[in-house]
Amino acid sequence: MSESKAHSFQAEVSQVLHLVVNSLYSHKEVFLRELISNASDALDKRRFSALQDKALAQEGALHIRLTPDADAKTLTLADNGIGMSEEELQANLGTIARSGTRDFLAKIEAARAASDDGLQLIGQFGVGFYSAYLVADKVTVITRRADSEQAYRWESDGKESFTITPAERAEAGTTLILHLKEEQEEFLKEWTLRDLVSRYSDYIGYDIELSTYARDDNGDEKKDEEPTFVKINQASALWQRNPKDVTAEQYEEFYKHFTHDYAAPRAQRHFKVEGTQLFSGILFLPTRPPFDLYDPEAKHGVRLHVRRVFVMDNCAEILPKWLRFVKGVVDSEDLPLNVSREMLQDSRAVRVIEKQVINNSLNMIEELKKDKSEEFFAFWKDFGAVLKEGIHFNSDQKGRIAKLAHYESSGVEGLTSFDEYISRMKEGQSSIYYATGADRAILESSPHLETLTKRGFEVLFMIDGIDSFAVQSLGEYEGKKLVSAMDENLNLSENETDEEKQEKEAQKAAAAPLIEGFQEILGDKVKEVRASDRLTDSPVCLVVPEGGQAPHIERMMMAQQVGMPSQKRILEVNPTHPIITALNAEQDGDKKKEWVEVLYDQALIAEGSPVQNPASFAQRLTRLLSQAVGSPS
Repeated sequence: MSESKAHSFQAEVSQVLHLVVNSLYSHKEVFLRELISNASDALDKRRFSALQDKALAQEGALHIRLTPDADAKTLTLADNGIGMSEEELQANLGTIARSGTRDFLAKIEAARAASDDGLQLIGQFGVGFYSAYLVADKVTVITRRADSEQAYRWESDGKESFTITPAERAEAGTTLILHLKEEQEEFLKEWTLRDLVSRYSDYIGYDIELSTYARDDNGDEKKDEEPTFVKINQASALWQRNPKDVTAEQYEEFYKHFTHDYAAPRAQRHFKVEGTQLFSGILFLPTRPPFDLYDPEAKHGVRLHVRRVFVMDNCAEILPKWLRFVKGVVDSEDLPLNVSREMLQDSRAVRVIEKQVINNSLNMIEELKKDKSEEFFAFWKDFGAVLKEGIHFNSDQKGRIAKLAHYESSGVEGLTSFDEYISRMKEGQSSIYYATGADRAILESSPHLETLTKRGFEVLFMIDGIDSFAVQSLGEYEGKKLVSAMDENLNLSENETDEEKQEKEAQKAAAAPLIEGFQEILGDKVKEVRASDRLTDSPVCLVVPEGGQAPHIERMMMAQQVGMPSQKRILEVNPTHPIITALNAEQDGDKKKEWVEVLYDQALIAEGSPVQNPASFAQRLTRLLSQAVGSPS
């Protein structure tokens, strides 16, 4: 047997524990929830591991036991779960958050600054064990891994160091002995422990048992007799209960338990599906987006159980990426207990579950929109861009998602939906007009919208990166074609008289020689130069050719793919603009060339794109301005 070993904590661990004890928790009682949750996870791991290795199976029932000792001033939590090896003890209990402690401190301080109500943050960072120091000045851990005969004792006062010593334990599992501070002895009372378990951990799927003594006729405990363990929780999975029997507080505590989120969920949906397959679950909408919402490497998915046995976290196979903000638990009666990722990917049963998870997720969002509009718009602000990915990636649900979609608009303040846009459409208008870009301010001043807004057509501003792809996949809504204000083939002839059409054709014919001059000067910088129908106040604009990407999307893709060629766009010229009519009459070829180059660069700036040579643009503009005011160039 190896001898006792002393180890130092990471340098900043005392700072973390100081935060735990003095700053993070507004209610010290939540230490019990954190420690019971850890024990429940250990039982889950043993139960699942036993499916692959029968030797790891527990002969009796899996359980969590609480033993208060008023004389010793200790509270003991024991489980018969998977246990820990010496290496796991050092890794799990000697390293805060399993990552750089300095980085962890920075994150936890930022989270404290962002919260406004003293919320409990420890679970969010995966260090629930250290909440024991909220109430204890010393913690002893005795653990034995299920595949080993050797047990170990970990002990620390939570200051500078901890020790690991060989020990003995009759069975596999973990025992935590909390040596309570004098002012925390309230947590040794039976009614206090019963109340906390009922409030925070009633749904844990294992028996939570409390050590109690028989009482005499006067109600005093018979300390001379052996105590018995009494079950004090319902030990039924929350998702297996009737929703009518579950309180809002229980949903909230359950959500916080398995997500380690410190904020209450925005909405939940409790469902059960019966038929060819049987499964149930609870889905939640978080209140705040996670920091890695747009990280392509981040894990997502719901927690998967099979017949109440925990199988895996972050099961992405039953939750599409465009719903990655949804949290929840799904429990299937039909999947095999030894299910693997490969089996999940090829399973028809999983596809059925995924379909129902999608359906119930959208039901939950639709109910939020119907019943709590303010909450819905807060949700949309945080997660709408992600949900719209489903319009592009899921053709079966794109119409349903489009009904939830909201955008800023030139017609109204705030956000508006497609249905609301249609209700305001002009008589005879057959299309829904939109503009895509990186910023509303740029779109509002875009030359592409001039004729549309002058004629009173409302334009939706689509400013999320996914919008360009989503709107192309959608194509139309309720029989109304979606038309981009930047579209190469934009047709604005609705409600035009024959005289107006003839006048336009005459203007284009008159500008034809100048158009040819533009094309010759710009050469292969543009795909084409042509007279414009969409401009009224601007001399030129650049138009995306059919099948091309919006400028802001092109820039984003070029930034990610070095060497990607830029697409050539169409330059539209306004034949009636004073600058264009003056250029049409200009005889000086060099001067005309200067103006064409400036107008092209101006069109790039107007759409938010960089000019190829800013210095040349500035010099050229200075020369032209000098000529305009009569100064020597």
